[in-house]
Amino acid sequence: MKSWNSVCVSAALTVLGTSVAMGQFAVTFPQPAGPGMHAPQDVREPALLAMCRNHHPAPQRPFNVGARRRGPVQVAPFPYHVNGIAGVVAPGAQWTVVWVADGNNADGLITLPDGSIELAQNDDSAVVRIYPNGRAETVYTDTDSGGGLTINHRGQIFVAERALMSSVWELAPQRRLLADSIDGDSLDCMGGAGIDGPAALDNGGVYFSMGGLLYSDPQGHVTQYGTQDIEPNDIVLSNDQKTLYVGSGGKILAFDVGADGALSNQRVFATIPGGGNDGGMVDADGRVYFEGAQRGVQVFSPTGKYLGLIASPFGVISTTLGGTDRKTLYAVGLDAGPGGLKDEVMALPMIAQGAPAQGQ
Repeated sequence: MKSWNSVCVSAALTVLGTSVAMGQFAVTFPQPAGPGMHAPQDVREPALLAMCRNHHPAPQRPFNVGARRRGPVQVAPFPYHVNGIAGVVAPGAQWTVVWVADGNNADGLITLPDGSIELAQNDDSAVVRIYPNGRAETVYTDTDSGGGLTINHRGQIFVAERALMSSVWELAPQRRLLADSIDGDSLDCMGGAGIDGPAALDNGGVYFSMGGLLYSDPQGHVTQYGTQDIEPNDIVLSNDQKTLYVGSGGKILAFDVGADGALSNQRVFATIPGGGNDGGMVDADGRVYFEGAQRGVQVFSPTGKYLGLIASPFGVISTTLGGTDRKTLYAVGLDAGPGGLKDEVMALPMIAQGAPAQGQ
């Protein structure tokens, strides 16, 4: 459930509905519209944005992250052939589908110590865990359109919640609000395409995107970093947590990470062939993976050299290396056929290995 107590407002706002406490003031909102409701779809959003004081979203906001994902109707799966990449994947490797969900219900993959993976279900406001043997179960509910997960080496799991009063919550080991405001404004005042792409530091801080590149320290204080012309679509940390990789505008940007989480030295790490940017990850050897406009997963060396494309039968939006040996590439493929949007969780055997399991 949302916490509405971190945004201070200078006056009471009243619309028909249920009264909710915000700081020292009572604000009355209608009841939430239900799971899968992004902030721009919520009839309460204009009233909340009217209270923005220090940040103001652009007049034309994208409808929501899910709408951006859907794109034109496709006919899938598409023919594909995986070309070998030395040390990464064998030629001719085959994808298999391990789990399918209707709607916008799989994103933000993370790997747990036992090799299982978890994914965020935006439409269902839930989190599902898929075990190496294929068994799946719902492990968290009521995530308010949670659309992205991240885990640090301490085992803290965080989710980016896209409903009105966009926020970052810790799910494990305790469930608590981390951040939902910046400079006294709701995060919704940042605008953009919606909250996305969280990446967790071991200190308990979290990077995320919301109209720019933001960082919440462990106490929930949020700071914006990077130039004003970037809006990240996914964010990933290097294994030593000294470099942050950010997908933005068809490029992978890199930042140096300070001891306190502060970012510096923005630069272009690599350009994604064909453009696009989503679903970043880093393997045990420091190679960087991002998705783009081409179907599959683009692979880059630790120095930014382009190594090749791991082709796939669907466009891909999220990846992680899991399995008991961390040598299975899991990816969420988008199947936007005439029957409606489906998320296909696919698996591919790899030569490359995931970094030591987070949470250990």
